[in-house]
Amino acid sequence: MAYSAPPARRRRILPYVIVAVVAIVVIALVRWVSTGAGVPSLFGCSGDSVRLTVAASPEKSGLMRQFAEDYSGTRIDEGCVDVSVVEQSSGLTLDALSEGGWDEAEYGARPDVWAPAGSGWVEVARDRTAAADNASLIPEEAPSVANSPLVIAMPRPMAEALGWPQESLGWSDLLELADSEDGWGSRGHPEWGDFRMGKTNPNYSTSGLNATIGTYFAATGLTSDLTTQDIEDSETRAFVSGVERSIVHYGDITMTFLANLQRADAEGQGLTYISAVAVEEMSVVHYNRGNPSGDPDTAGQGEAPNVPLVAIYPEEGTLMSDHPYVVLDWVDEARRAAAEGFLEYLLGEEAQQTFRDNAFRDHEGATGDLLSEANGVLPEQPSQLLSPPSSGVLGEMLDNWAELRKPANVLLVIDTSGSMQEDVAGTGTTRLELAKEAAATSIGEFSDTDRVGLWMFSTDLEENGQDWRELVPIGALQDEVDGASRRDRLNERISGLPPGGGTGLHDTALAAHDLIAGNSRDDAINAVVFLTDGRNEDLNGISMDELIEGISTESGEEGVRIFTIGYGEDADLDTMARIAEATDAAAYDSSDPESIDEIFEAVISNF
Repeated sequence: MAYSAPPARRRRILPYVIVAVVAIVVIALVRWVSTGAGVPSLFGCSGDSVRLTVAASPEKSGLMRQFAEDYSGTRIDEGCVDVSVVEQSSGLTLDALSEGGWDEAEYGARPDVWAPAGSGWVEVARDRTAAADNASLIPEEAPSVANSPLVIAMPRPMAEALGWPQESLGWSDLLELADSEDGWGSRGHPEWGDFRMGKTNPNYSTSGLNATIGTYFAATGLTSDLTTQDIEDSETRAFVSGVERSIVHYGDITMTFLANLQRADAEGQGLTYISAVAVEEMSVVHYNRGNPSGDPDTAGQGEAPNVPLVAIYPEEGTLMSDHPYVVLDWVDEARRAAAEGFLEYLLGEEAQQTFRDNAFRDHEGATGDLLSEANGVLPEQPSQLLSPPSSGVLGEMLDNWAELRKPANVLLVIDTSGSMQEDVAGTGTTRLELAKEAAATSIGEFSDTDRVGLWMFSTDLEENGQDWRELVPIGALQDEVDGASRRDRLNERISGLPPGGGTGLHDTALAAHDLIAGNSRDDAINAVVFLTDGRNEDLNGISMDELIEGISTESGEEGVRIFTIGYGEDADLDTMARIAEATDAAAYDSSDPESIDEIFEAVISNF
């Protein structure tokens, strides 16, 4: 017989439940009011609301979404605030703002607040918007909401072989190691191979930008007042070029390197994928805690690595990513009030403690418990902060870097199967036409000395059953092909790509890999960019296992990387991921065909 509590007892419990609920509500109100952020609605916004869109850099976008959720529903004089956060690299937002307006078709919803990772982007944006006759778009005031210094993250055994944590280390030590013919053998560890550096593209990523600035300062011995003459000095160029020669590839976000390192570590190869990577300090802590993305939603879900990372603070000095908060001038008064209220919330003790609890330094530079040597970082460091160059000098530096960066040796491979003829809803065009436009635009991102070639593929394109066809042989873009520059010939052949046939994915991927492997260059990033909207349909070709065996990079070796793009909702994303992972590259998801421009730009940032 089931037991039921007597009605009288339930009535006696009810007052306590009411008291508990009231207490929770009162505590919540006191907590919110104490932040100065306004009073929250218990039921969110209803009816008219003030919608605030924030474009946040990737390394803190997860936290910013958490803050937005907590703040949304707050009532200010202008109404109920509803905050949404869009993750966008600092460089991509800069490009969008530099055009003088905001193309929502290309960049998504127009932000009211820009939260890049560093103030360097804000300085450049001021110059560019002024040149576009929109000087007032970027305000003079852009307060910091958090801080994290740039560090050189290294597997602990490698850093200890260089003297960490007792020895002061910097870019000069890495250059010496990169220049050594014996590589890590010069430090007693020939099993680690050559010194290999990972670094994001400074045109997109704050860590890449700050690392590039740091190498120029290290080359000159200065800590401030860098000039264009310093940048053009032959010794400076030689130093920077030497560091860039050790790069395995670039990228738009540090997550590419950290995710690949996590996978290599799980396979017992944590000391062979990469020797060092330039990241923000907090990324070292997140990686060591099994959460390389730093997203609070995935915290605690991963395992700590077998080989942890440690942070080297360059002895020549480093830059602080100060995470500014920029209220853009095109906002109306209601959104401006909402933006100011959200900023006040972010600077309040609760949000600042959350930043510290997630391995950031707060807006005043104070550290939390996670920043400790046990977690691979040294909270008393850095001992020397660099003063960023002026925006004019920074622009000259990026132009100079474009000449000195490691060149590309890349084959573009584009799926032209019949499914690429499908219309993309709402665009008035097909998958193939959108891909062709994005691919043609990407050609402009390469320098004249980069080596680029083009293949198309479907099934049975040649009489022997071959699934691929060479349209432009690989070579320097400045060289001639059939009476025109290779750059012009690539654009012409891309624009004329014809659809038809099935998808001969496996055979084509292996053949593309083998072509680059047979024409690899020690001084270049050897890679394939592989776009497909389907899955393998050549039943007479090789199997997936044979493909992976044929393209896999041997431990400690520098092989050909295949950067894959899964295009459209029918693309085999799992296969794309396996191919990229087998070659220590990255897989990109363009399930939404309208995102192909942004995806292609992210892929090309690796070169």
